[in-house]
Amino acid sequence: MKCPFCGDIEDKVIDSRQSPEGDAIRRRRECLKCQRRFTTYEHVEKSSAMILKKDGRREPFDKNKVLSGIVKACEKRPVSMEKMQQMVDEVERSLENKYEKEIPSKEIGEVIMRELQKIDDVAYVRFASVYREFKDVNQFMSELSHLLKNNHK
Repeated sequence: MKCPFCGDIEDKVIDSRQSPEGDAIRRRRECLKCQRRFTTYEHVEKSSAMILKKDGRREPFDKNKVLSGIVKACEKRPVSMEKMQQMVDEVERSLENKYEKEIPSKEIGEVIMRELQKIDDVAYVRFASVYREFKDVNQFMSELSHLLKNNHK
């Protein structure tokens, strides 16, 4: 594995652990040249489903795009990177259980919103405002009212 600090390819594995979900192996490595430590993850490579976009285009499912959207929504919120990665994994699992080959892009946004709503209301509203393309303050306030009503049940 190439060291992210010095670029050398010689390292040793210091620790290996299975992820809590059992779908990845986390390895702590130490570069033999610079002695700095770094973490790698080993995942099973899956054949990627295609995303059916609103305009009819298709593109491969990209976990990094899902993570990017979640990271933006959670910016300056008390949500750890580990929790965000767990959300990405849960989104992917949920979609794989429901769809085999093609996933409507609308469904991805809905699943992300459900996961964000479980974790952080502010991140949820941020994501929803972009995803649902609120046109004015009234739409935004309507979503907030709905959220507040459901939280008080």
